[in-house]
Amino acid sequence: MFSYLRKRFTRHLRERSRRRARLVSKDGRCNIEFGNVEQSRFVFLIDIWTTILDLRWRYKMTIFISAFLGSWFLFGLLWYVVAYIHKDLPEFNPSINHTPCVENINGLTSAFLFSLETQVTIGYGFRCVTEQCATAIFLLIFQSILGVIINSFMCGAILAKISRSKNRAKTITFSRYAVISKRGGKLCLLIRVANLRKSLLIGSHIYGKLLKTTITPEGETIILDQVNIEFIVDAGNENLFFISPLTIYHIIDKNSPFFHMAAETILQQDFELVVFLDGTVEATSATCQVRTSYIPEEVLWGYRFAPIVSKTKEGKYRVDFQNFSKTVAVETPHCAFCLHNEREAKAKEKKGFDNPGFVLSEVNETSDTKM
Repeated sequence: MFSYLRKRFTRHLRERSRRRARLVSKDGRCNIEFGNVEQSRFVFLIDIWTTILDLRWRYKMTIFISAFLGSWFLFGLLWYVVAYIHKDLPEFNPSINHTPCVENINGLTSAFLFSLETQVTIGYGFRCVTEQCATAIFLLIFQSILGVIINSFMCGAILAKISRSKNRAKTITFSRYAVISKRGGKLCLLIRVANLRKSLLIGSHIYGKLLKTTITPEGETIILDQVNIEFIVDAGNENLFFISPLTIYHIIDKNSPFFHMAAETILQQDFELVVFLDGTVEATSATCQVRTSYIPEEVLWGYRFAPIVSKTKEGKYRVDFQNFSKTVAVETPHCAFCLHNEREAKAKEKKGFDNPGFVLSEVNETSDTKM
């Protein structure tokens, strides 16, 4: 029992030490931190709209509630000051003929209630502004205009947050693993992607970036060097009919960065494959981008995806997402270079070989027959 637990613990430590840092998480979030930025953080206030939209919901709702409560309380203080200056409060013992700036403001609480009623246009009619003070009339106009601005901005920010195309991107899912196997006689890297909604993404485009550390001939080390990875779909790479799960694949040829990798060495490689899917949401016409990433431990050599689409007795097509990331082992060359050499050897066998030692000599025939 003790030896079993020790093996499990040792394996866990080995896997944890081998765990790689990734730039893009599986759900598409970027794992990057900015340090020693010379510009002040107040520059984000210049683009306040984008800043509000990028905030998390808990911060956004805190700002939403604080903006309304703060404005109500601020204008409540101003209404109290107006009543105090004009001596409308009960502690000043106003005369019977005294006309207050605002009817029925007796203290800070009633001033706050009047500010609330004014800004949200409740209008109970119990408290109202009179024509006695120009200051009160100006304050009423100013609060009404500012209240409309706050309502428009905060309600628009919440509506835009709800309808952001980033939420639509969460209904696009990629397979947990990428696989490498033969497809159409070529060694390919395959990834499965599915649309969980029946509404389509218009003008979808799939591409990838391979992130790795490279050293230039000049000796410069480039971290997160990006290499383009071209993905292909049998129906075409542009304007995908994305109603059912698709299997995208990258052909591992001489121009592919995976060409010199093998089944035995891929786990020793240091790379991160980031896959992007760009498209336009059919309902809102807003563009969205879905992304995920794969590290060497998530690339399975010698496997293919299990079938996922079937046809029911009623004539409908059924997609079984239980097999979405399920893989099946298949016979696969252990490297793309070996497959390439094998194909070249078969091509030479079909063409035949020339014998360089063969020399064609002409023979002159003479007739020895005499009549």
